[in-house]
Amino acid sequence: MSLPNLVYILADDLGYGDLGCYNPDSKIPTPNLDRLAAQGLRFTDAHAPSSVCTPSRYAILTARYCWRTRLKRGVLWPWDPALIEPGRPTVASFLRGHGYRTACIGKWHLGWDWPTLDGRPSNAGIAYGVNDRRIRCELGKNIDYSKPLRGGPIDHGFETYFGDDVPNFPPYTWFEQDRVVKAPSVDKPQDMFGNPGQMVPEWKLEAVMPELTRRAVTYIEAAGEEPFFLFLPLTAPHTPIVPLERFKGLSGAGDYGDYVCEVDWCVGEVMAALERKGLAGNTLLIFTSDNGPENFAYDRIREHGHYSMDGLRGLKRDTWEGGHRVPFLARWPKAMPAGRTCGRLASLADLLPTCAEILGRPLPEGAGEDGVSLLPLLRGEDAEVRAFAVHHSAKGTYAIRRGAWVYIDAPSGDDNREPDWFKAERGYASHDRPGELFNLNDDLAERVNRHAERPDLVKELAALLDGVKRGDGARAASAPERDLTE
Repeated sequence: MSLPNLVYILADDLGYGDLGCYNPDSKIPTPNLDRLAAQGLRFTDAHAPSSVCTPSRYAILTARYCWRTRLKRGVLWPWDPALIEPGRPTVASFLRGHGYRTACIGKWHLGWDWPTLDGRPSNAGIAYGVNDRRIRCELGKNIDYSKPLRGGPIDHGFETYFGDDVPNFPPYTWFEQDRVVKAPSVDKPQDMFGNPGQMVPEWKLEAVMPELTRRAVTYIEAAGEEPFFLFLPLTAPHTPIVPLERFKGLSGAGDYGDYVCEVDWCVGEVMAALERKGLAGNTLLIFTSDNGPENFAYDRIREHGHYSMDGLRGLKRDTWEGGHRVPFLARWPKAMPAGRTCGRLASLADLLPTCAEILGRPLPEGAGEDGVSLLPLLRGEDAEVRAFAVHHSAKGTYAIRRGAWVYIDAPSGDDNREPDWFKAERGYASHDRPGELFNLNDDLAERVNRHAERPDLVKELAALLDGVKRGDGARAASAPERDLTE
């Protein structure tokens, strides 16, 4: 069989419980995603490497935990320099080195080496990854848009890039290859969602998702004989929540639910393009999310009775399961059986090793140390390919998962201030332990902290976590480990 095409669609802030194929009680119709699940494989224990955006994107492309870089917590903010290190192997550079065409269409949010008018660093006067809107708004006035932007997709293996970088960050304009299509020239209106800064005249937030979808379809329809990798990181359903008029009222979960309907439409358009082109059979199509849903998901429960996290605890930013357990669907008709569910542990950091095994090629020395190949699972094997996974929150809290157990190395997995009414509804009680330990086999909602009951297991998992953080336990993620379910 010829090498497969690879299309990787990454939703932004989509919850585990938003899709009908995961949550039968979802108030959001997702027919295309449900069809994708029926035609392929639905993972129920897949995790973003972080519960926020930038770190997950770094790990997806490099198979390396982002906390190994200079970004130890949070995300990048406007005018922060590029995060991916020069020369760092990525999925795109690896595939391109083996005959693939490579394209990124959508949200980047991994930084750029912005040229400046006075030659000073683009984020001069503020720490990397720290937000201060006033300072960063002033920094934006020093950007030189006449020069190329280094450190972006084109410098990390992608032949083609088109996107808007981050939908709620300046500059509000399109990016193409290593430049902005048009330099911003007016201030963003205060009543338009997003960080302050400049935009091109008549910039429309609602136009972003349709244009990314159109570009992705065009790219697929123009495909030649060479295999291709299309990375499609969407800007939805992340804020600004701006569904097109045609999607308004389609869900029972407000504007957010309608925006998820637009995400589902986008996936349907990509699926249709692959089918029209005759490429669907030999294309590995993956759909997932970069982290859990935003914290206004709590309001959505009270207003609409829709649980974006389903029965999980936590949201985006949290160390609890709802912050990083994400929907993950994969379809490859020529190589994968259809209509299956996989409950094995998986990580979004596993893409690069998976591609290497598909191609039968070794990874470059030192590349992808935190990923393992998911190919056995994609092919239908019931195998434990990943022995453990490290989770990381917005505030820099660590957790480690092995077998049924997850150990949170902090007094709480909460970065969002979980509402009291939700605690009462779910039966969550406070505790005075320095950490949290949950058995997810019988307590997926993480109600019962067993930290005091199992000091032996706490010590063992803490030691494993420390080893991974030091770097001497990373590759062991693919080694067999005993499943501590007692």
